[in-house]
Parts: sequence; structure tokens; C-alpha cells
Amino acid sequence: MDFKQRQLAIKYIDLLFRRKILIVTLFLLSLPIGLAGYLITPKVYQATSLLSYEQQKISPNKMSPDVVSRIRDIVSTLTQIVTSRTNLEKLIVDLNLYPEMRKNRPMEDVVDAMRREIKIDPSKQGDIFQITFTHSLPEKAVKVTNALAAKFIEENLKYREEKATETSSYTSDELLMAKVIMDRKENAMRDFKLHHYNEMPEQRDANVGRLIALQKQYQDKQASIQDLARTSVMIQDQISNRKKVLEALVEAKVEPEEPGRFPAQAQPLSSEVRLARAKLVLEQLLTRYTEKHPEVKRTREIIAKLESDVGKETPAGDAAGNDLKGGSSREDRSGQETDRIEVDPVILQLETQLKGILINIETIKAEKEQEKKVISQYEEWLSATPNREAEWSALTREYAQLKRHYDYLVSQDLEAKSMLNLEKRQKGSQFKIEDPARHPEKPIKPKFATIMGIAVAIGVGAGLGLSLVLHFFDSTFRDPEALEPSLGIPLLTTVPHIAISPEEKRKKWLLFSQVIIVLAMTISVAALFAVVWLRGYIVL
Repeated sequence: MDFKQRQLAIKYIDLLFRRKILIVTLFLLSLPIGLAGYLITPKVYQATSLLSYEQQKISPNKMSPDVVSRIRDIVSTLTQIVTSRTNLEKLIVDLNLYPEMRKNRPMEDVVDAMRREIKIDPSKQGDIFQITFTHSLPEKAVKVTNALAAKFIEENLKYREEKATETSSYTSDELLMAKVIMDRKENAMRDFKLHHYNEMPEQRDANVGRLIALQKQYQDKQASIQDLARTSVMIQDQISNRKKVLEALVEAKVEPEEPGRFPAQAQPLSSEVRLARAKLVLEQLLTRYTEKHPEVKRTREIIAKLESDVGKETPAGDAAGNDLKGGSSREDRSGQETDRIEVDPVILQLETQLKGILINIETIKAEKEQEKKVISQYEEWLSATPNREAEWSALTREYAQLKRHYDYLVSQDLEAKSMLNLEKRQKGSQFKIEDPARHPEKPIKPKFATIMGIAVAIGVGAGLGLSLVLHFFDSTFRDPEALEPSLGIPLLTTVPHIAISPEEKRKKWLLFSQVIIVLAMTISVAALFAVVWLRGYIVL
């Protein structure tokens, strides 16, 4: 610190010592003035209510408002509803708040003033928040705070129920729309499947299997027709042979017997008759057995023996005699013999079998034609299957997504209705008053320490400021070094002040009186503060 700065500091310190009585006096005067300001300032009381957000006891689902919105969002929304003009205006009228302001100012200003006094603070951690309200009357502050807390709970229940109702209505409408679309889509799919059922891809394997079976049946019927045709030819041959044999027997004047056996004769027969009967028996055996059968072989041996016997006989004379004797009657019996051949039981049986075979052939041919049409139908179905598969894929391309969306909406609709039922029964999440507002015992405004600090600062500041003003107007030289620059005369020496006896006495009495006044003021201020404190006007 240089010389000039040191001189300046000394000058101000000297100024403080010289004006200490003035500064102390103004300081003491500022204390009762601050106390008076504190006492006349209107008291403001604050009531606080503590609320908690109680989660619903039933397990929440994804449609619950707790999941959709967090606690801060819910509190922010409900704060706007609770502090709306309609709710606040109703509270102002019901509780008769701000009567003087309502007389002089419009209701909008009164509502704005009340809204500024309401404070809703959600906590940073947990589902807890506070509602505070400040008012000049403590009972009014308590009533308004409790009314706001109750309104908060009421609006929350209404808000949650309205939200659940809107959600349920929305999901129901969406579900109805999705159901209409699903029904339309399913009807189109059903009609398509009914119209092209046999051509659908899932019928391909069944159609292929049925087609193979039909083709096999068709081939079996063709083979059956061929077998029946061969059988019919064989029966026709048998009929022809039977007729030839009968004609031979007629010519030999022998009655035919039952095929397959030789009848017992009352008299021996000729070799020709026996040969004819043996051939007839052989013919019957061949229809049943093969050439390797023992009976067929034995019959052939008999026929060979009979043929050799017939060759040895000379039937010339007998034949001539017979021709002479019976020539006249042969022509008469020829017609009867022909009729006997035609009504032969064996021939009738064979002809019946032949007719049955021909009928079976015609029946099988008709069935074969019908199966041919069915095979053609199955071939058409199989050839159309790829086209139907592409058409079905295009038709059902969106169905899976529609089905998933429909199932999701069904689930959402059930959950929304469940939540609506919970909210109507007030079983959902709701606000609970943990600590209701109580009558405040001390005001939050004005603060005694703040007002007194301001008063003291003003008093001390006024003392210092007045001292600087007096120093500015004081023309006395108190520093010898300031004399030379002001007068322009060199300073040779300084003479100290020598006080005489009357001056010393006056100075002492002046100092004593100042001390007495300061002490008196101090005692008075202390007594004033004590009285006010004891009467309870000062609240720290």
C-alpha cells in the first residue's frame, strides 16, 4: 500500500471515529423502525397437505393408466384440472376468499392471485407430493389446502374412470371394425373354398390317391371285360359242341343222360352210342378240369378204345335193314328231335350263363365309362390345383396379420373392460392423504430476521452515508499535508491543539451526554423488543 492509499484509509477511519455517535444512533433508530415494519406487515400463513399415489392392489396390466403415464405426468395433468378457473372460482365463493379484492378487481385477477398462492410439488423420488396454500388467515389456508387435496383425489378418480371409459370404448370400436373385416375376409375364403374345394392344395394328395385307385379300378374292369369275353366264347363253344353231340345222339336214336356219368343200362348199348356218350362226358369234364386231370385221361382212354371197337364193326347190313324199315318215320320225327336238342337242360343252363356274362360285360362297360368321366374330373382338379393355390395365397395373404390384430384387440378389449370395472369400483390406483393440512402456528411471512437485517443495513448505511455527506461539506483541514496543495503556500511547521480548561470540560460533558443518550436508546430498544417478544408478536 503506497502513501496516498494509506492516507486515504486513515482519513476514512478517522471519519468513522468522529461520526461513531451518529452511526450508532441511526443503527439504534433502525431497530424500532424495523420492528414496526415487521409488526405492521400482514402475516401470511401456509398450510401443507402430503399426498401419496397408492398403486392399485390388483396386478396392473398394460392398459392401466399407471403404465401409460408416470406419476409426474399424472400430477401435472391433474394440477391443471384442479387449478382451473372453474374449480378455483367455486372455492373462492364457497370459502369467501379475498373479499376486498373481489370488490375492487375482476374475478380473473382474483383467480390468478389465488393460483399464484397454490404450489404443488411432486417429490423427486417416490410417489409422494405436497399441496401448499398461503393466506393471511390460517383457518382459510387450512380449509383451502384440504379442499384442494380432496379435489385432487376426486379429479383423479374421475380422470382415471374417464380414461378407462374412453380406452374401453375405443378398443370396442376397433374390435367391432376388425370383426367386420375378419368376417368379410372369412366369408370370401369360405366361398372360395366351397366353390373350389376339390381343387384346393390340401386335397392334392387325396385326389392323387383317388385317381390312382380309379385308374386301377378302370384297368381291373377292362381285364374283367376281357375275362368275361373269353368266358362267353368258351360257353358259346360248349353250346355248339353240345348241340353237335345231341345231334349225333339223335341220329343214333339214344336218349342223352346226365352229363358226367354213364347210366346203368337194362341191355347192352352199341359201341357208337357208348362212343358218343363218352365224348359228351369228356366235353363236360374239360369245362371243369385240365388235360392233366386223371378223370380226363381215363375218359380219353375209353374214347380211344370205343373208337377202335367201332372201326371193327360192320354196320352195313343193319344199316340197310334199318333204312328200309324206318325210312318212312325218320322224316316225321326229325322235327321233334330238333326241338329236343333245343330244350336240352345243359344248353339252357349254358345259354343262361352266357346271357348273364353278356349283361355283366355291358354293366362293367357302363361302370368303366362312368369311371372314365370321374378320372377326367380328378385330372381336371389336379391340373387346376396350382392355379387355385396361387389364388388362395393371394386371398389369404393378409388374413394372418388380420387375425393377429384381431386377437390383440380382443385381449386389449378384455383388459380395458377389466380396468373400467376396477375404476368404477375404485380399486385402481388413487391418491391418498397421508398428512392432512393443519392449523399453522406461525406465519411464513414476514420473516423477522430478514426484516431486521434489512432495517439494520438501512440504519448503518444511512449513518455512513450521512457521515460522508457531512464530510463532503466540511471545509476544515485535518491533514497538514492537504494544506499546501489547497493554499499554494509552503508549510513550515505545525502547532498542536492545546485545549484550555473550559474546553476540556465541555468536551467531557458532550461525550458523557452522548454516551448517556446512546445507552438510553439502547435500553429503550431492548425493552421494546423484550415487551414485543414476551407478548408473542415476534415469531422466529
